[in-house]
Amino acid sequence: MELSDLKKILQDHFTDGLAIVVGSGLSAAEGIPGMWDLAQHLLSVVPASLPVGSESAWSAIEADLKAGIDLESALLKTAPPDALEAIIVTETAGLIESYEAKILEEVLAGTRELRFSSLLKHIVKPSSGVPVVTTNYDRLVEVAVEFCGMGVDVLFSGQNIGNFDPKESKASLCRGVKKTKSFVYLTFKQHITVLKPHGSLDWFLRNGEPIRCTLGQLGRKLLITPGVNKFRGGYDRPFDAHRERANREIDKASRYLILGYGFNDDHLQVHLDHQLRSGKPAVLLTRSLSSNAKRIAAESPGMTTIFRINDDQFGILNSGNELAFNGPPIWDLGIFVKEVLEP
Repeated sequence: MELSDLKKILQDHFTDGLAIVVGSGLSAAEGIPGMWDLAQHLLSVVPASLPVGSESAWSAIEADLKAGIDLESALLKTAPPDALEAIIVTETAGLIESYEAKILEEVLAGTRELRFSSLLKHIVKPSSGVPVVTTNYDRLVEVAVEFCGMGVDVLFSGQNIGNFDPKESKASLCRGVKKTKSFVYLTFKQHITVLKPHGSLDWFLRNGEPIRCTLGQLGRKLLITPGVNKFRGGYDRPFDAHRERANREIDKASRYLILGYGFNDDHLQVHLDHQLRSGKPAVLLTRSLSSNAKRIAAESPGMTTIFRINDDQFGILNSGNELAFNGPPIWDLGIFVKEVLEP
């Protein structure tokens, strides 16, 4: 296969029925710390604020992290007590927020364009909105969308402080009513529906109810940390509604774009795995190809996976076949847009 043939195949993928799945790899490409960095941060700060009664659990988690076990595996092996988990959530949010703020300063100054913004210019935008399912806590997708002049449906109503209200959130994007001879229908602003089954930096629990606040701290942050506790927390509002909506969007989509996602989250991807194995077309862009991603790619006849080999080569996995190409690193979304989607 020639590189020009590959580009034509990829270009033809961007048509109706697209759902987008965003993993931590896309945020990492923008500069948000990944799981390894988060683990090192927790090792350095948690001991100083360790809650009473959490000593044995933290000792086990700490020993595993220092032995090189990844954070999710350590937290699956030893579930932190509620007080320790609260510390982990606070420190996780603080670390990500500090990096997010630096990135957004550059975006607002006009010295940086987020990769997701560059992508949005090249995808079909139906009136129902483009669904984006992300495991990330940061708000880079939402900001990228708004910088393109589009609306964002996050299933919360309100601007600065909002209640969890999916119907009102969608209604706020309505721009009018049109009539034909046969029927009447609503028109909506072009928008993206962002579904975050693991939570967001601007979600809080206040007086027992989930709210969204863009003005700073307003209660306990609603984030599901990696490990055993995410299976428990994932059935609480608003996580359950975001997960269920994400599953519905994945099931009804006719094709997928998957960005920086390693297929390491059994909590989320049951529906996605099933649809990929059924043969629905998908494009995965990723720097590192996890063992799970490689397995899913081999079992998914409609999936094209693009990944980094080295600085001068990228690899393609398709229908069990692996090819290497010399050329620009199109596994990076920003380069992909420039080299594949732009004329």
